[in-house]
Amino acid sequence: MKEPGRRTLIPMPPPRDWMRTAVVLRMRYSAGLVVAYGVGAAELFLIVVLLGRSSAPGAQSLVTLRNAVTLTVLLLISLAIANLCTTKFVWPALRWYSRGEEPTDVQRREVLDMATRQTLVHVGLWVACGAIFIAMNLGGDGRNIALIALAVVFGGAAMSCLGYLVTEATLRPVIAAAMTTTPPQRRALGVTQRLVITWLLCTAIPVTAIVAIIVDRYLHWVVRADTPINAPILILAVTAIIAGLWGTVLVARSVSEPVRQVGRAMGEVERGRTDVSVGVHDLSEIGRLQMGFNSMVAGIAERERLRDLFNRHVGHHVASRAMERDESLGGDVRQVAVLFIDLTGSTAFADTHPPTEVAALLNDFFRIVVTAVDNHQGLINKFNGDAALAIFGAPVANPDPAGAALATARELRSALRSLESVDFGIGVSYGSVFAGDIGAEHRYEYTVIGDPVNEAARLTELAKARPGRILAAHQAVMMADRSEAEHWKRRGRTILRGRRSRTVLAEPVEAAASSARLLGR
Repeated sequence: MKEPGRRTLIPMPPPRDWMRTAVVLRMRYSAGLVVAYGVGAAELFLIVVLLGRSSAPGAQSLVTLRNAVTLTVLLLISLAIANLCTTKFVWPALRWYSRGEEPTDVQRREVLDMATRQTLVHVGLWVACGAIFIAMNLGGDGRNIALIALAVVFGGAAMSCLGYLVTEATLRPVIAAAMTTTPPQRRALGVTQRLVITWLLCTAIPVTAIVAIIVDRYLHWVVRADTPINAPILILAVTAIIAGLWGTVLVARSVSEPVRQVGRAMGEVERGRTDVSVGVHDLSEIGRLQMGFNSMVAGIAERERLRDLFNRHVGHHVASRAMERDESLGGDVRQVAVLFIDLTGSTAFADTHPPTEVAALLNDFFRIVVTAVDNHQGLINKFNGDAALAIFGAPVANPDPAGAALATARELRSALRSLESVDFGIGVSYGSVFAGDIGAEHRYEYTVIGDPVNEAARLTELAKARPGRILAAHQAVMMADRSEAEHWKRRGRTILRGRRSRTVLAEPVEAAASSARLLGR
């Protein structure tokens, strides 16, 4: 069975311009990180400035030129370091992605760890910048130090969460490309965990900060009594709304887009396509859903391939019958027409020609036979060397099995004249046979057993010496529809080898006329 991941990704086709796509992804990712850092820094600055205001004598203000310059420099340095880390972590992946190469195991692991590593960088930078900013104000009021520390914690948590979501959402095509082969077995955050963490970091933290400010208003631990708190609360509320919405949208898209891709791919499967698969974006429930879909489609494709091979080996009707029935042996008595055809001269041809030419000749012969039998709703029951046995009326009922067999015989006589290297004989019979599965419980085949089969084989032996190369039991002509019976004429009777009763013979009208002319001479 094919590995699901190596199949064509119909919902996510590879971009035509890989390099352009890689550059666009890099720019989008950088822009997302800049926005996340900018939001975090602006939130920290505004909260610290607004909550640090005081008209009390001796109160030290945080709004100083040194603090403004320090915060600006730290923000620029952080962005530079984050950009360098992004280049180190992300650009190698974008390089093989842009070239359309299959990633190595090491590259695949690096891509899957990319969001976590980037988040650790963001957290480290935020903590380091917060520590530096606190160190710059150590000589001041202890309340200001506590305020800065709380702002760093709240702002850094929200920024880190947004950075993680930006990384995962923006680089999803690269992650999917890294997982086109068999994804590694490892744990990942589930959908529920992502939603809860997003809510905690993007909504719960700002709301908690609002509650803390209101409570501190009465306790006076950090915020001085004369400090206005309306503006900080408004900023935190707006931050909770915007960050919560952005985080929720990113998480929702990480769920809805893969589900839509699976839905579109399922539509393709419903329309009969089994060469589709979806990209695996992660190792959560969504990733397992995608992998499960790919595995399911691969299984369907494999079963369809086996079904097609089964149909080719035993015929469509026999294959359908086998799949509808249980595994027990059995059958029933049916009224069928039997056509037997055998080549003459094939042994001499094989003696003077290489095996490849013999095989090509037999393939041409059987191709003509199968086409004619299929045209008249018959079943090729078996190939036997250079002979073939066809059944009409089993396993699927035929309103005129005898007429179909006789018409097939006449069609074959005309079609097989193109095989100049060999000759043939065709025999047609009609009667009751056992039609069913014969063999053992673990290995059996569908076949027909009865006197008409033997009679058709014996008629084929006699037909090889007839000018028309066709002989039929007159019983088959009598049971055929009138439109087909008119093409046949009775031609005496004989006792066939191995049988006691006489068989009344029949030939096509034109073949009978040729036989009469030869006998007249």
